[in-house]
Amino acid sequence: MLPPERRKSPLEVPDTDKLREGLTHAQKHTLAELEHFSWALRWVRRPMFREPVPIVFDRKRERFVVIRPDGTIDEQPGIVIRD
Repeated sequence: MLPPERRKSPLEVPDTDKLREGLTHAQKHTLAELEHFSWALRWVRRPMFREPVPIVFDRKRERFVVIRPDGTIDEQPGIVIRD
């Protein structure tokens, strides 16, 4: 018998309030602007001793960007997204 899958189903909506915890003011501001255009916060990487890295997807989930700590957007972050 296989153990249950740890990862969430791609259809599950993450708790965005919990994901926003620890983001900088600039990141939260940029995220609000992106959400106005139907982008959605899907997860936040939290490397040890570094600022959180929010990953935001467009409405079709075809593109993603990273919001840097200063609030700027990195359109080519070099992160590999697994299915």
